[in-house]
Amino acid sequence: MLTRREALRQTALVVLGAAAARGLAQDTPATAEPFTLPPLPYATDALEPHIDARTMEIHHARHHGAYVANLNKAVLATPSLHGRSLEDMLRRLDTVPESVRTTVRNHGGGHYNHTLFWQMLAPRAGVPRSELAQALERAFGTLDAFREQFTAAALRLFGSGWTWLVWQEGRLRILNTANQDTPLAENAYPLLGVDVWEHAYYLKYQNRRADYVAAWWNVVHWDFVAERFAHRPV
Repeated sequence: MLTRREALRQTALVVLGAAAARGLAQDTPATAEPFTLPPLPYATDALEPHIDARTMEIHHARHHGAYVANLNKAVLATPSLHGRSLEDMLRRLDTVPESVRTTVRNHGGGHYNHTLFWQMLAPRAGVPRSELAQALERAFGTLDAFREQFTAAALRLFGSGWTWLVWQEGRLRILNTANQDTPLAENAYPLLGVDVWEHAYYLKYQNRRADYVAAWWNVVHWDFVAERFAHRPV
């Protein structure tokens, strides 16, 4: 039987997930702004001292906001995209008209990645538990080994992009994507991701990506990751 705390935690995850899903599905009618910037699920200073409030303000309102605005312009100008979900467009980029394909890839990818990213963070990190912890141990040997391999991938990625823990072809994998490319384009289901664009950390960490990634582990929302793992495609 669920404890009251566990029930409240699961309810909060469902509410946050529903709000984010609304941001990835188009609003109607087609003349409205198709996609919306989801609110942060916590205050901008909630992740201090690991991620500073000013970075969160700029990252969310300006960078993520710009991705949403540019994506909306492209979709509104392209009738064949009206009503399509963002996941569908990103998963099947070859079906997006060439005139807006790059915009959907970059700005749609930025919207998708960041909508997940905010939910993957929380003021109290906790630890991977139960089914997720066991799966990580089977895939990587130990939780520490997973963390080391994930961190190494994030530091190895050249330029801007993301490092992900994904479910792909029936197993857990660590995957790097460039710029705002998403795991969807590689038929992978994202569980956890870290943004290693410099705008995610430069105000506090300057060029010290390793320090940023080390700090980021302190705010990973493992309950959200576990929820996604429990609902992974099979």
